Amino acid sequence: MTITQLEYVVAVATYKSFVAAAEKCFVTQPTLSMQIQKLEDELGIKLFDRNKHPIAITAMGEAIVEQSKKILSECEKINELIQDHQTTVSGTFRLAVIPTIAPYVLPSLLEEYNRTNPDVRLQVKELETNKIIEALRNNEIDAGLLSTPLDENGIKEYPLFSEPLVAYFAEGEPALKKRMVTADDIALDRIWLLNEGHCLRNQVLDLCGEHIEKLQAERPYRYDSSNVETLRKMVDKNKGLTILPEFATFEFNDDKIERVRYFEDPEPVREISLVTSDHFVKMTLLQSVSDSILKLIPDKMKVQKSNRKVLRIQSAKL
Repeated sequence: MTITQLEYVVAVATYKSFVAAAEKCFVTQPTLSMQIQKLEDELGIKLFDRNKHPIAITAMGEAIVEQSKKILSECEKINELIQDHQTTVSGTFRLAVIPTIAPYVLPSLLEEYNRTNPDVRLQVKELETNKIIEALRNNEIDAGLLSTPLDENGIKEYPLFSEPLVAYFAEGEPALKKRMVTADDIALDRIWLLNEGHCLRNQVLDLCGEHIEKLQAERPYRYDSSNVETLRKMVDKNKGLTILPEFATFEFNDDKIERVRYFEDPEPVREISLVTSDHFVKMTLLQSVSDSILKLIPDKMKVQKSNRKVLRIQSAKL
C-alpha cells in the first residue's frame, strides 16, 4: 500500500470516473487503474463497482476512502511542520470565493498576496456556497471565503469581518426622504434580487419577510440576477430598489451614494469567514491568506463597535 495508491482511490471516489481521476492526478488512465487494481488485490476486496456508470463505491470502499482521506491529511502535516520552521511561506493554496465577495476583494488580494508571499501559488475561483462546501469535502480546494455561519458538519469557520447590508434606491423612492431605513421601508414588490443559489438572496429574504416571493410574482416582469452590479444597474434603469453588500458601494460616485441608505439598529450584517474542512492542515498558508485579506478590510468591519446593535444574518445552506 502506498500514498500514491490512496491518492488515486480518493480521486476516483471524488470524480466517479477513472479517466477524470487520472487527469486530475496527472497520470495516464491505465497507470491509475493498474495501481488501484494492485491495491485491491493486496487488500483482498473490491473498492469500486466498475459495472455501474458512473462508477460506484462499494460499502467497504466507502470506509477505505474515508480512512484514506485521513491518512493523506496526516501526510500533509509533514509539509506543514517544515513550513513552520522556515522563514518563507511556499506551496500552493486553492481558494474559492462566493460571487458577491469576489469583485470587491480579489482584484486587490491577488496583487497584495503575491507581493508578500512570492513563493506561494495562489489559485482562486468563484463558486457559490454549496459548490464551495462540496469542493472542500472532496479536497478540491483548501479554503473558501464566504458568508457564515454555515452549521455544516466537518467544516471549520474562521470569521474575518462583518459587512453591513445597505439599501440602494432609484431616484424618487419615498424611503430616500429618511436618513436611515428599516425593513418596513423595503418595497417588496419592487425589489431586485439575486438568483437562487446565492446566499445573499436568502439573507435578503430573511431580512425583508416571508411574503416577498408572492409579491414578486405579481410584477409585470421579473429578473433575477447572478451579479450584484447588475442589480444596481436594474435599479438605475428600471426603478425600484435592491439590497447590496457595503463593499459594492465603495466606488460609487456622489450621485449613487446619495441613494444609499443604511439600516437602523439592529443593523443587518453578513459575517465573512474563511472556511476549511476538518482535515485541513495548511495552517501557515491559511494564516498568510487571512492576513492579506484583512489588510484590505476597513477597520470598522474588523472591529465591532460596542454600542452598535447588529442583526447577524444566518447564511443559507445552498
